[in-house]
Amino acid sequence: MRFVKLLLISVIIFGVVVFLTSLLFPSTAVVERTGVIQAPIDTVYAHIANLKAWDPWNPWTRPDTTATLVYSDPAIGTGAWYSWDGKENSGKVTILDSDPAKGVHYLLDIKGVRPVNSGIELKPTRDGKGTAIFWHMEIKLGMLPWWKLRGFVADRVYGPAMNNGLTKLSKICEGK
Repeated sequence: MRFVKLLLISVIIFGVVVFLTSLLFPSTAVVERTGVIQAPIDTVYAHIANLKAWDPWNPWTRPDTTATLVYSDPAIGTGAWYSWDGKENSGKVTILDSDPAKGVHYLLDIKGVRPVNSGIELKPTRDGKGTAIFWHMEIKLGMLPWWKLRGFVADRVYGPAMNNGLTKLSKICEGK
């Protein structure tokens, strides 16, 4: 009986220590990727502001291959959205802000997961022939320790898909 009591107290103390330690971890994870596309800024903007143009390059346009997509009318610019509903998950992407000189900011809202604030920012390169692109995601993790620990692997999980998306977008915009 004494052993069980000691074990129970140890488990409770360990849980409290883990929770208190997790309070030191950030409650958001940020994943960022950058690149340069050798195409004018208006060409790149046309592919990021039009949600119907996301399918060939964005790794999260169709997160569930069985999903059916529904687009707003129009599917371009501020307020445009698309939603999907599939066997694995469902959700919605909404463009919050869209500016041809700056890029787009959007909200990714997947059912059962916290919303993700994201953006694709554009700037002309110094020579004016290309476009510097900055893609970022801010993921709210919450206060629970096991969610905060996911923040440490967010870059390794989402970063490669973002790199792949930027590579595909570059090829499309450069006409390769």
